[in-house]
Amino acid sequence: MHPALSIVFFTTSSGAGFALLTLLGLGAPLGLLPSSASFGFAGLAVAALFAVGGLASSAFHLGRPERAWRAFSQWRSSWLSREGILAVLTLLPAAIFGIGWVFFGATQGLIGLCGVLAAGLAAATIYCTGMIYASLKPIHQWHNQWVVPTYLTLALMSGCLVLDFLIRLWSARYGGVALLTSVVVLAAWWTKERYWRLIDTTSARSTVASATSLGSRGRVRMLEAPHTEENYLLKEMGFRIARKHRRELRRIARVAGFAVPALASFCGLLLGGVAGGIAAGLGVASAALGLVAERWLFFAEAKHTVILYYGADVV
Repeated sequence: MHPALSIVFFTTSSGAGFALLTLLGLGAPLGLLPSSASFGFAGLAVAALFAVGGLASSAFHLGRPERAWRAFSQWRSSWLSREGILAVLTLLPAAIFGIGWVFFGATQGLIGLCGVLAAGLAAATIYCTGMIYASLKPIHQWHNQWVVPTYLTLALMSGCLVLDFLIRLWSARYGGVALLTSVVVLAAWWTKERYWRLIDTTSARSTVASATSLGSRGRVRMLEAPHTEENYLLKEMGFRIARKHRRELRRIARVAGFAVPALASFCGLLLGGVAGGIAAGLGVASAALGLVAERWLFFAEAKHTVILYYGADVV
């Protein structure tokens, strides 16, 4: 699939924002985070910036952005519609939670309940975003059991890294968040490696023979492509990436997206102080680079079944 930059930004930024909101909505009512209004404002502002900015960028991938509102009407069958509805529903309890925390210093009672509700809706939004891709049966690289877990853990990883950096600016009680971040980074790395192993060792059930229903007659091959010029299907669904580029981008994703953040969060847990804050900031910056490479590959490596009609043997 063609890796449009707007969708790459959307799937990385919105995941981080909603994951950070989930952590804030659960951590503050439980007393696990600094209760100061300034920390609440900073954390919620960053979460909103990432979440809303990512959602807004996805509109640039639409052919007719002014019709984006119509997606909300298809909630019975579309994960995209469910994602949009849940994202909007998240804003109401998140706003009440933010107002209560920032202006009144309250994180318990009704305000805390709104935080927990916002956290649940934000987590559900992330799940729906992952299901947008996992539900597409013609794309083997997406329609498998590792897409949603990988998307959830990557979002949680980015949210934890940002929270680990922010909490160090307000409190010396960062050990729990730093430890959680280290564990989540390793879990995200493990799920991503499982995903890569799956798509490297398996292919879709569809072949040229099954797609044309001519397999019973012997070996099937395409005589010629359906047309001779570039078209939408080839541009969007037949995107090709060289094997050497794929290996290089995976190496960048492994090192920048997982190895460096894991090491940085572990060092931050041991060092503390200014050195720990620098390590946490380095982890955030490195993860941002690595996740962009990972997300670009997620789209670039995906092959739609329709390209069987353009000369591919398997997808």
